[in-house]
Amino acid sequence: MASAKAAFSTPTTKEDPYTYQVGFGNSFASEAIPGTLPVGQNSPQKVKYGLYAEGVNGTSFVAPRAENQRTWLYRMRPSVAHEGFVLAEQNPYFLKLTTNFSANDPKIHVSPTQLAWHPLDVPNEPTDFFQGLRTYAGNGDPLLREGIAIHVYLANKSMEKKAYVNSDGDMLILPQQGRLDIQTELGSLMVRPGELVVIQRGLKFKVTLPDGPVRGYIQEIYGSHYELPELGPLGANGLANVRDFEHPVAKFEIDTNTPWEIVYKVGGKLFSCKQNHTPFDVVAWHGNYVPYKYAMEKFIGVGSITKDHIDPSIFCVLTAKSKTPGTPLADFLIFSGRWDVATGTFRPPYFHRNCASELMGLIYGDYEGRSDTFRPGSVSYETGFCPHGVSWEVYNAASTMELTPQRVHEGTLAFMFESSMMFGITDFAMKSDKLHEHEPGMWNDLKNNFVEEIDQVNADLKAAGLPALVQGQ
Repeated sequence: MASAKAAFSTPTTKEDPYTYQVGFGNSFASEAIPGTLPVGQNSPQKVKYGLYAEGVNGTSFVAPRAENQRTWLYRMRPSVAHEGFVLAEQNPYFLKLTTNFSANDPKIHVSPTQLAWHPLDVPNEPTDFFQGLRTYAGNGDPLLREGIAIHVYLANKSMEKKAYVNSDGDMLILPQQGRLDIQTELGSLMVRPGELVVIQRGLKFKVTLPDGPVRGYIQEIYGSHYELPELGPLGANGLANVRDFEHPVAKFEIDTNTPWEIVYKVGGKLFSCKQNHTPFDVVAWHGNYVPYKYAMEKFIGVGSITKDHIDPSIFCVLTAKSKTPGTPLADFLIFSGRWDVATGTFRPPYFHRNCASELMGLIYGDYEGRSDTFRPGSVSYETGFCPHGVSWEVYNAASTMELTPQRVHEGTLAFMFESSMMFGITDFAMKSDKLHEHEPGMWNDLKNNFVEEIDQVNADLKAAGLPALVQGQ
């Protein structure tokens, strides 16, 4: 197996043996054998070393230049060299994978109630990354090219001579337990808890498990790709910096006589094709349709340095557009250790009813203000306009605390998948023995303080020349 060195690449570490090219949205060029890439064109009559040129388009050919995403691959065998597609063998694991969401489907549920799930257990049966996908919620349909699916993955077995292609959507993957060693056509990425990785639709990959059993979260989006949010009045810097996103370098293996299975997800259905050569035979490539990872500890948090609690949009790492201008299909937000210095302010999130759907998870640490034991691997969901906020204990403490500068969420990494869409909840999630509802009793002690101060209210009304209030009217 051979891999390339980039003009600038990150150093290797004990936990991550791979090097990466840096930048977000860049057009990269990478070759594992110097001089392989064609000069001045993409599809020469003959490619060096007898390789085949293969284009991958992540957007339409005529998308505006700033939005156009595509990559050229130079490989030993083109992807078309396989034995044909057949429906994938039925597997009970796949029944827990949902892609299409419709309110008319009896297996798709909606709920105005705040829902939560304790962490799922890794199965005892041998289960690889692809087999271990469990869908919790989502919206839309990949055939309509707009929507979201949210999954948890559970695995205890590396993928061997098998690769996976998601033709439906981009996958944002968040390891929570154990590293993922992800081999893609464009190179390898090692991703640990605390990092995210995005694999765009249509790209082949396989996952091996260097640390044993794994668990984590996935947000899958149909129809658009992730972008960095606009910075607006923040200016040129802040939030997730462009140079902190890492992309693989070209890496190939030579395997000309070993059976491989490639599983494709297309329109929510699974198809399989067999071939007698590795799918990871790309010697060189160039383009901007490239998987990437990001270490969330590098996020540059911003917030109020005077008063009031700023909206959670300041914690947005990545966003994806919907078909409605100015309305995101999906935002990915993180909550981690930071300073809170706001004065004269109720510092925790205020009680609110958000038009967006919110699904939260926890990578590590503790997340306060909840009625349940929200452990790493847990899931929490609030539908649009579902009222939510901190518990009485957190409210009372925040209302009476001395407002000195303090660190919050130290040693914690929580995240939120937020969407303008309403989510449908899958049959699997609603029937899971890990499901529980938030205990509404957490707000019972939020009593009516106003009526206890009615004498002061009436005194103020009298001073203003207004009639007094009479209780019961």
